[in-house]
Amino acid sequence: MRDTSEDKRRLADALRASPIAERDRLAAFVLDEAAAFAANPFPSTTAGAARQRWGLREIEFEAMQVASAGLSCLMTALARLPASEPLRQEILRTPTHVLYLLHHGESGRIIGAVLHGKPREPLPLFVRPKAVSRRPRRRRTNPDQLDLFELNTA
Repeated sequence: MRDTSEDKRRLADALRASPIAERDRLAAFVLDEAAAFAANPFPSTTAGAARQRWGLREIEFEAMQVASAGLSCLMTALARLPASEPLRQEILRTPTHVLYLLHHGESGRIIGAVLHGKPREPLPLFVRPKAVSRRPRRRRTNPDQLDLFELNTA
């Protein structure tokens, strides 16, 4: 298994540049420290095989109440491709969630990605930290109000 930050950053950047509706969430999962590249015995596939596999998984996910992100965008993208179109698959995994990412091998252009977990388990929430102000805020004070902490050395 590999887990290089450069590969993860490259995939996250490609996801952010893609038209996938939930691209920010998927990219955040890729960059998560707990996410690592998983063993991938079959990295090469075709659009037709992926369409069949994920079409079945879509039914399974609904029946088993598996939360997912990116599945509808992936199915739409796969429907536009010829069945024989060669694709590459990347798998990233945390202890509770898995991300499957399909892309064109040579160009690296993302076709789609699906993040899912176990049945009845919610997807992780990725919240961007609020920007930290570097300069202290000045409080507005009423000029008629007495400042008890003002130091006068005169």
